[in-house]
Amino acid sequence: MLDAALYGGGGGPAVILTYAWDRLLIDPVPGPRGPANFTGLRPLTPSVWTVPSEARPIAPVGSTLPRLAAELPHTFALIDPMQGAEGIVRQLEEVIEHLAPESIDLLDVGGDILAKGDEPTLRSPLGDALTLAACCQVNAPVRLLVAGPGLDGEIPAEDLQDRIGPVLLTFTAEHVDPISSVLEWHPSEATAMLAATARGVRGLCEVRDAGLPVPLRDESPTVHEADLDDALNRNELARAILATESLEEAEQYSREICGYSEIDYERNKASWLGIQPEQKLDPEGTLRQLDQFEADTRSRGITHTTFRRITEALGLNGKQRQDLRELLLSSRPEQYEAPLWRIPAAESLPS
Repeated sequence: MLDAALYGGGGGPAVILTYAWDRLLIDPVPGPRGPANFTGLRPLTPSVWTVPSEARPIAPVGSTLPRLAAELPHTFALIDPMQGAEGIVRQLEEVIEHLAPESIDLLDVGGDILAKGDEPTLRSPLGDALTLAACCQVNAPVRLLVAGPGLDGEIPAEDLQDRIGPVLLTFTAEHVDPISSVLEWHPSEATAMLAATARGVRGLCEVRDAGLPVPLRDESPTVHEADLDDALNRNELARAILATESLEEAEQYSREICGYSEIDYERNKASWLGIQPEQKLDPEGTLRQLDQFEADTRSRGITHTTFRRITEALGLNGKQRQDLRELLLSSRPEQYEAPLWRIPAAESLPS
């Protein structure tokens, strides 16, 4: 979306470096993945591997990257955090030397990369801090962009106002259309809300297993530029991990500075999920559960939710998410405000 909006695709497909970190809904193994977790990767530089459409994660690992590579024209390459921030610096420098790019944009959806580290609503600071720490050390200009302030449900948009600059661009439906087919299956809640707000959806969206409420506002589909050095000076975790040489070392700093590690949370959740009996997706019973879920969310003022949130709220697992989605779309298509699910107002319900 950003490439289409900023560059119009005129410079050819972008190279997108990203973590293979799909969370437990897709990948039952806690934490991010490295090249050793895939077959079929292609070397881009000595330390960086691209993920072509024929690449496959090695079971039990899961990943959305090969399918993204199949459906989008861009080149996807792995950010491998296993050697800490210093390893990512090496990867970035190799890619910059190899590609000689005209521009380098570090994109964060939501704005938690601008956190200090002690915010009570912060949930997943480690990946952002590692990338920020690395980008501040490469010998090339990197532009820090924040899309959808507040949409990740971590730092409220109003708390970010003094940390981001003016609006660089506002996403519209035109920017979403080229990736609309991806949004039909990809589980990213932040991207789903960003796309929905670009299409004009407004309200209050409930996300994640914790049911966090995220406002969908006129400002939600905007992109802002932030100062990279200011972000590093503010982000205590990013400063602490500048010289880390392993993911474990960076994770320990997260425990000390933020009070937790998001990978520990995933480990605990994976352990809990591993002993839960699999729920049967019975259409009639599932729709009754959905009615109760919608009544509960409506009482909290919620107007929209994500399919990830519904899947977890109904006690289903990640493998059942797509079946659940198909059931809901076939039975109540009028509630689909792509790619979100609309919670009907009480007055619109049949008596």
